[in-house]
Amino acid sequence: MAAQGLGFRDRMLRPDEVEGVIASALAGPDWDGQRVLAVIPDLTRSCPMDVLFEALHRHLRDRVRAFDVMVALGTHPPLTPEQICRRVGITAEEMATTYGDVRFLNHAWDDPAQLLHIGDLPESRIAELTEGRFAQAVPVTINRAIQDYDRLLICGPVFPHEVVGVSGGNKYFFPGISGPDLLNFFHWLGAVITNPVIIGNKWTPVRKVVDEAAALIPCDRRAFCMVVQGGGLAGLHYGTPEEAWSEAADLSRDLHIEWHDRPYHTVLSCAPPMYDEMWVGGKCMYKLEPVVADGGTLIIYAPHIREVSVVHGRLIREIGYHVRDYFLAQWDRFKDHPWGILAHSTHVKGIGRFEDGVETPRVEVVLATGIPEAECRAINLGYRDPASIRVEDFQGREAEGILHVPKAGEQLYRCKDAPPELGGG
Repeated sequence: MAAQGLGFRDRMLRPDEVEGVIASALAGPDWDGQRVLAVIPDLTRSCPMDVLFEALHRHLRDRVRAFDVMVALGTHPPLTPEQICRRVGITAEEMATTYGDVRFLNHAWDDPAQLLHIGDLPESRIAELTEGRFAQAVPVTINRAIQDYDRLLICGPVFPHEVVGVSGGNKYFFPGISGPDLLNFFHWLGAVITNPVIIGNKWTPVRKVVDEAAALIPCDRRAFCMVVQGGGLAGLHYGTPEEAWSEAADLSRDLHIEWHDRPYHTVLSCAPPMYDEMWVGGKCMYKLEPVVADGGTLIIYAPHIREVSVVHGRLIREIGYHVRDYFLAQWDRFKDHPWGILAHSTHVKGIGRFEDGVETPRVEVVLATGIPEAECRAINLGYRDPASIRVEDFQGREAEGILHVPKAGEQLYRCKDAPPELGGG
């Protein structure tokens, strides 16, 4: 099916236009009598999920046998009922009354009892998809609750992404509601290619792996892909996950990449409250790495962040933050660690070298957070007391080589005429 929807590069969609896209998408008789599972983002993604959820429920509740919601957590912590209410824009009372017919589910990536094996990506196919970087079979598992539904409906935003290139689409299945094998594999694949090379690019090897895995899902798949700008919708596209995502990704490329004429020796990257730990706060590095000058400093300013990671903190503290080549040069030592943890480590640290036992990151990453100095040093990141930072001291100084980003993590920053290792060429 061809994607349908609307997208603009110079304005937001009006409420009637949003309603029109949704109504048209859901008008066909093929929704009648279906059991539908909507797969939605957690609170670390910006989007007007409240608008979409209300409209979906209103249009489908009297026509389908079931309309339920699963939060695509990946490896993030589960949402509380209060957080789920906030995500979909309802009250606890409404959850029990108006939306009492909806089951709200959290994904659990690390509970084998909740996972279903749906197939494997064979060694030969992995070699082809990864352009020869890997040759190994990868099992594909997904939340077994999908067996209770006829149709899976992705509802989520599309942004530049450090692992897959551009987020959204089938990424809401893998890693959104998948098991650990595939997610660990393709996160490390993205890290091997490196963040600056992959981020913001559409048809990456990681995207190809994700789409290949999604083809194994034994349910009909549809998607509403949102392009979010300033809290509103610049685009809303509906169709198969591949078609809707492709349309949204093209619009995201035009709206979510900010081009700069030069790199900066100092970047103050301010994390919004939705990033409540470094596991997601690292996006403040990923999206800015391409505009930090060689030898420069990127400061992640987030006094509210007090945890490295609730779920993965122990393993991250065990290995620390390092450039990719630190791990590759010592692969026998690190190959049995979860590859997703290794990928996160390299993405936060950034690209660099490891030669003759000496690690040389291209830039210095400094945490100005609620994480104590001793812990920052122990995990191989810089530290600065957040109380010592006056944000106004970083504002309006681009001509001096200082960049202030007030809400980092979703908009990608790139330099014109960047070298290939920083995504140019």
